[in-house]
Amino acid sequence: MSKKGEQMSVSRTRRAVLGAMAAAGGLSVVGGVQAQGEDIVIGGSIPMSGVFAFAGIGIHAGIQDYVKIVNDAGGVKGRKLRYVPEDTAYKVDASVAAFKKITSQNKVNLYYGDSTGFAKTINPELERMGSIMMAGASFASEINDPQKYPHQFLVGPDYTEMFGILLNYIAKEQPGAKVAFVYSDTEFGRDPIEKSRELARKLGLSVSGEIMTPPGSVDVSTEVIKLRRAAPDYTIFHGYVLAPIPEFVTQGKQMGMKSKFMGTFWTMDHSMVMKMGEAGDGFMGVMPFRYYYDTEGKSPMLEKIRQMRPEYQSTAYTQGFLTAMLFTEAAKRTLDAGKELNGKNLKAALNSIENFDTGGIIGVPITIKGNSIPVGRIYRADMKAQKMVAASDWIVLK
Repeated sequence: MSKKGEQMSVSRTRRAVLGAMAAAGGLSVVGGVQAQGEDIVIGGSIPMSGVFAFAGIGIHAGIQDYVKIVNDAGGVKGRKLRYVPEDTAYKVDASVAAFKKITSQNKVNLYYGDSTGFAKTINPELERMGSIMMAGASFASEINDPQKYPHQFLVGPDYTEMFGILLNYIAKEQPGAKVAFVYSDTEFGRDPIEKSRELARKLGLSVSGEIMTPPGSVDVSTEVIKLRRAAPDYTIFHGYVLAPIPEFVTQGKQMGMKSKFMGTFWTMDHSMVMKMGEAGDGFMGVMPFRYYYDTEGKSPMLEKIRQMRPEYQSTAYTQGFLTAMLFTEAAKRTLDAGKELNGKNLKAALNSIENFDTGGIIGVPITIKGNSIPVGRIYRADMKAQKMVAASDWIVLK
């Protein structure tokens, strides 16, 4: 599909979803509605418009689909899931307003947040209310702290753990390798750098260069020269979605750089990497989940997703789907224990998850001890096959 065609398709999808939400008075109700208080309610600050809409549309669809699967099978101990989202356009003030609106009109048990900024802003309110457990689109290392964020969790490794997975892979593939970090001048970009510098040394790797740039499309010709001088064996990009990574990769290869280029979660969706074109061949990165088209091993949940949605679904979709699955599992365990569905009990139930089978969405059973799932795999772009292919086994950080 052409770039224009992709934009038109996303635009049509966005209009359709926003239209459905507007028709429901700003709320989308999924599954049968029972008497108020009987449903298990999942609220959501979802960025259906704005700069993060490419992810929000996928997240929304993933949560919807898992809710439908559960409700079609009879719900959780006879109780239906009900999903109530609001569009936030990826703005913290809009997310807070959505949270207040949804929680004032519904007895919310679980909540999906759209950003690190929202997760940090709403945390005191979550603690004050005590009735909700939250996850969301953020993988910020700061949130991976059960003391400061007792009612929140990350659906995957935090950004520092993503670097840890990449650096462990590098140390195994090329002991003593030189590594460069290229990151955006944002809180998101700076998040894992300091601790990853220390980990690299512990793993016997040397950090030969650190380059910080503004986020987005900028002229990076001077920075590429610096990177070439650093002569890293591996270059890890973080704090970007796409730009300026393709410019770094293209110019670096034109200058004869032999570095292997790598990214973290928000860069690693199939659609993003494929936009790099020929220069992106061999681009690698960490992914906590299997890709939509990954047919390796037993993956009954991925097969179910492919049946429900025959067209490619993004890794943001998978993250939304898995979030709803873990929300549901925590609710089920809380109810099985005869306890109230509140933030403390739901989080305790989530932290009781040990060797849990996600139906193949993650390729190994998961255990959730704190606020994250420190598991991932290295995938590599095969431009000839137009796919991301596995470059490592699943790596579980201790």
